Amino acid sequence: MGTLLKCYKPIFSIRFSSFPNSLRTVQLGTQTPFNTPKRKNLIRRCFNSLTPSQSLINGKTFDKTDGNQPPANPSSELWLHNTMSKKKEVFKPKVEGKVGMYVCGVTAYDLSHIGHARVYVTFDILYRYLKHLGYEVRYVRNFTDVDDKIIARANELGEHPISLSRRYCDEFNQDMVHLNCLPPSFEPRVSDHMPQIIDMIKQIVDNGYAYRVESDVFFSVEKFPDYGQLSGRKLDDNRAGERVAVDSRKRNPADFALWKSAKEGEPFWESPWGPGRPGWHIECSAMSTAYLGHAFDIHGGGMDLVFPHHENEIAQSCAACKQSNISYWIHNGFVTVDSEKMSKSLGNFFTIRQVIDLYHPLALRLFLMGTHYRSPINYSDVLLESASERIFYIYQTLHDCENVLSQHDKGLQDSIPPDTLNVINKFHNDFLASVSDDLHTPVVLAALSDPLKTINDLLHTRKGKKQTMRMESVAALEKIIRNVLSVLGLMPTSYSEALQQLREMALKRAKLTEDQILQKIEERTEARKNKDYEKSDAIRKDLAVVGIALMDSPNGTSWRPAIPLPLQEQQVAAT
Repeated sequence: MGTLLKCYKPIFSIRFSSFPNSLRTVQLGTQTPFNTPKRKNLIRRCFNSLTPSQSLINGKTFDKTDGNQPPANPSSELWLHNTMSKKKEVFKPKVEGKVGMYVCGVTAYDLSHIGHARVYVTFDILYRYLKHLGYEVRYVRNFTDVDDKIIARANELGEHPISLSRRYCDEFNQDMVHLNCLPPSFEPRVSDHMPQIIDMIKQIVDNGYAYRVESDVFFSVEKFPDYGQLSGRKLDDNRAGERVAVDSRKRNPADFALWKSAKEGEPFWESPWGPGRPGWHIECSAMSTAYLGHAFDIHGGGMDLVFPHHENEIAQSCAACKQSNISYWIHNGFVTVDSEKMSKSLGNFFTIRQVIDLYHPLALRLFLMGTHYRSPINYSDVLLESASERIFYIYQTLHDCENVLSQHDKGLQDSIPPDTLNVINKFHNDFLASVSDDLHTPVVLAALSDPLKTINDLLHTRKGKKQTMRMESVAALEKIIRNVLSVLGLMPTSYSEALQQLREMALKRAKLTEDQILQKIEERTEARKNKDYEKSDAIRKDLAVVGIALMDSPNGTSWRPAIPLPLQEQQVAAT
């Protein structure tokens, strides 16, 4: 918009906030592309806040946080499924040791749903794993803050579109913090990049790939022979549709807007074609070029972006610069509800906020990782309950380790028994092999079972307690699990804090207080003393129905969250 243009400045420097989770602020203009080896000190500065994940086994210091950890030596080829080639390919970056990755961000006009969560958890795992392998990663994830949907929503609420979008950008970043997604290197917004967008449109027009109709500019798909190479669609199959407006002035129904003329009550910016705003697709081409250059390694997003968004990005980027090239196009599958894609437009979505109001955010993350990222995942209470129960078990086991090891923090030997070493090596190898095989996280999560079981055997069984070098084994197992969880983004700030939060959310879902449960435990204990086993069993079952499991031990009865009994029965019936 005319008044906002005064705020735009050329990009001569890049400034990072001192707060690791805050948005990076960027001054814009011409920037040295990421893969150009000049101005190395600038590129190095871009990576200062990005610390590689720590080594799984080697190294003397292991923090629970994501910072200050030494990189692991690349020990496994990374294979990624490339939507362009329709097959898995070995990952080879354009510049050795460095990766440029652009992921399409949200259109910020409402709270994000768990379909969005799946996209950004998927690419957070890839980001973390690339860093674990020792790469320096420049990760760019944009915000669309100028769009038809934003304008429509702002008009409904009587709010300025840029103000509305800024508010939902902040909400989105809060969701990402809850889901333990690392902040990208850059989070550019459309409204801050009008000079770059206008320059790219001018280049496309000058190269003969676009035409002007009054104050609008359209990309001519017929001018680009390779149109459809990503999606596999033929030009004859293309029709005006989602975010490709029906307009009789277009030469071909599939032509799409690069620049839209200003309309009454909408924000606008001055351009060579008159006041207006950019089309949806051009923004990502311009911003990815500004931060990563015309050629970079990875471009990602949800499967719904393959067409038209990413197809159009390829066309307009190549039209602007023949050297435009992206090595790997990566797309995640949908989150479905009753086998239908979850989306705001269909009204069948659950926001991240709605879900994490009842389930721990890391349980939601685990749920999303429990299915391979390219496969559809069906949203259901039973799967979320299963993820919640599983993550409680993981954190409880590791918390027990902490408690025991705190009493034996001195005098531990440097070696561990062969049996323990075998468990650790197998888990380590399974981790590398599965994540390197196109981010196969379900296999890693399943592989956690053996080291967790070994820990519990060492801590709680008579045979385990008699094992030689027992504490050394527990310490080594806890360390390998902790470091894998860190790479997967499943490491909490504190085990005890996470366990308490999981209990509180289980109580909320059960609509009970802890005092009420303790009262039920007392009643059951009294019934058992009186040999009233019918009442005792009824109390246990009543609590199991709402997801509270009772555990008897020589020290008394305690409780933990569990899958509610009706959902367990539903699981059994389904299998």
